[in-house]
Formats: sequence, structure tokens, C-alpha cells
Amino acid sequence: MKKFLCLCSMILLLATGCGKMQASDVVKEFSDRVNNSKSYVLKGTMEIYSDEDTFTYSVEANYLKDNYYKVLLVNQTNNHEQVILRNQDAVYVITPSLNKSFKFQSEWPDNSSQSYLLRAIINDITKDAEVSMEEVDSKYIIKSKVNYPNNSDLAYQKVTVDKDMNLKMVEVYNQSDVVKIKVNINSVDLKASLSENDFKLEDYVKEEVNTNQSSNSGTNNSASQKDTTKGSQNDLKQSDGECSEDDATCKTDDTCDPTKEKCETNNNTCEGSSCKNAKTTGVLEDIVYPLYIPSNTYLSGKDKVDTDNGERVILTFGGDKSFVLVEEVANVSSEFEIIPVYGDPLMINDTIGALSENSLYWTSNQVSYYLAGNDLSQEEILNIARNMNNSASVVNTNINEK
Repeated sequence: MKKFLCLCSMILLLATGCGKMQASDVVKEFSDRVNNSKSYVLKGTMEIYSDEDTFTYSVEANYLKDNYYKVLLVNQTNNHEQVILRNQDAVYVITPSLNKSFKFQSEWPDNSSQSYLLRAIINDITKDAEVSMEEVDSKYIIKSKVNYPNNSDLAYQKVTVDKDMNLKMVEVYNQSDVVKIKVNINSVDLKASLSENDFKLEDYVKEEVNTNQSSNSGTNNSASQKDTTKGSQNDLKQSDGECSEDDATCKTDDTCDPTKEKCETNNNTCEGSSCKNAKTTGVLEDIVYPLYIPSNTYLSGKDKVDTDNGERVILTFGGDKSFVLVEEVANVSSEFEIIPVYGDPLMINDTIGALSENSLYWTSNQVSYYLAGNDLSQEEILNIARNMNNSASVVNTNINEK
């Protein structure tokens, strides 16, 4: 009788899949592997799907215990590079080609889901009481809820790991079960030799930049409080108030006697005995309008003004959800510039923007944008920004176009 019962028990265990990993086992093993890492380097690619557009980034995420993060994101379409840096001082979003950075006093990345950061992925999985798992092609696919406070349409993620608990892919789905974010993992080094010296803002500070050189993108937020780090502009050898003959560049309004050829070669102009800096200015070729605006809201004003760096367009929207949209050609800062923002860094299609309570600042395709509206929620602000298009059409207008 005992032998018969034992045999029945063995058959029952086999029939119910004895030996297979359960969801709780996979979650624990994967979580332990990540949590035991003191520093890691993750490399991969990220795709963001927005309607019919796909934005592809190369991603490198660096982590060191005690909340040090450095994420390098490069847009594969225009090679636009940005860095999200968190160290003991603050959170920064750096655009090296512009010689500028936003500075946040933020809880990033702990205040929202992040599909390319291991600890953020683990937090989503372990906090979900209804987490589930399936095994497909010798890989485990873990499904859990996600937390994107500024995009309520993003509902859940599927995290794929192999039998050795190596992360392979993260997919984020919306309420309609459509993939909106996909991160393919190329490699993860959980024993990376990183130190606090790898997370210094100073590594991205360019103390001297020739602002006449064009860049892929730029910023110039006149509405933000600004602070700058130590820098220098065209330090010149001078003697008795005259520029040295060997100097390659003349500082604006410095009296010197350069040859016309040398002066113009360095993007300057000769005026008598002075070498004037001919600062390049930007002209907006097209005004970019939002293809989405809240209901009962309309374009009520359009103004174009000249600035020291080029043209600025100010679009005013009136109605129930009034707001202002400012556009201007991006420009490189001659000194490393830090712009304090009371908010969080956020992905917006092809770039990283700075989101505050009622405003958003971002740069895309060599144009800087600033959107502000006290009547708008953060989700409405983001919906407007994500639906910008290089088109002369708008949802509604209440002005006479010339």
C-alpha cells in the first residue's frame, strides 16, 4: 500500500510539472542576482514607438551602489548624444554638443519605471502582487505592472531572461497591448569596476567652445534660471593691448592688426584695425506646430522676434487650456551652462526633456522648444510635445495668417 501511494505521488508530481521553475522562483533568483551587484554596465538598444514613428537609441547604463547612475543615450538617426547623470550632488541631463546641462533636485530614477535600469525593473516586478511568468524557447518572460506617472497609457512590461538569469529584453505595453518601448540587451556586466570618479559632471565640461561651429542640436531657455560653471572664452596672448600675430582667433572688440585673411578664416570680420567676432545666428526655416492641442483651445497669436542668437517664434494658444510655445534655433553655449529645473528628466520621442510642474523644455532637430501653461496637466504638456510636427497645420486657429 505504501509503495502504491508513493508511486501515485510521483506520478502526480510529474503530471503537474515537477521541477519546473515557478514565477516566484524566477523573480527571486533574478532579483538576487541584480541586488548582489555593487556596480554594473548594461549595453543595448532602445526603440520608442510613437504612432507611425520609431525612435532608436543606443543605450549604456552605468550603476554604482549608493545611487550613482550614468546613462548614455545616442539617437541613431541624428547621432544626438545626451547623458543622464546622478551623483551625490544632483541629477543632470547633459548635452555635450551644446556644452549645456539641466540640473534637477529629483528622485530620478526611483520615482518612475525605467526600462534600461536593472534596479528599476526589479522594483516593478517585486512590487506587483500579480506578477506572472511563462517559459518560451528556453527563456522566462516575466510580466508585471509599470509606473509611468506622466504616461498613464503605459500599463505593463514583459521582462525576458535566459536560464542563467541574464536579462535579454524589456518590452513596455500600453492599455491596448501594443508595444511602446522595447529595449534589447546586448551585454550586462554585473561585476563592473566602477568608482565615484566615473560619475563626475566635470568630465563633460568644455571650458572653451567656438560658438561659430554648428552643432546637431542646442538649447537657449530664456525662461529658466541659469547658472554657469567656471569657463573661459578665447583666451588670447596680449601685449600692450594688441593681439599677438600668432593668435588664431581674436576676441570681440579687441584691438589688433591681423591680416584680413587670418581674421576671416576664423569666422571673424575686419573693421579697420579691429577683428570683430562674426557670431553665427540661426534662422528658423519652418515653424513647427503641435498636431494635438486640448479641446476648446486655439492658436491666438504668432510673433517672431530677433535675438542675439537668431530668431525666436512665440506661439500663443488661448481658450480653456491656454499655453505658450516658444521655438528658436539651438545654439552652442560658449561656457558650460547649467540650467536649474524643478522637475524630472523625461524621454520625449527623439530626445530627453526637462519637465517641471507646468512647463517642458526640450531640443529636437536643431530647434529648442519651451512649452508652458498653468492650465495644462503634465500629461497634456507631454501629449502636445509628443505630437509636434513640421507642418503648417494646427487643430484650431483664431488668427489671420499672413
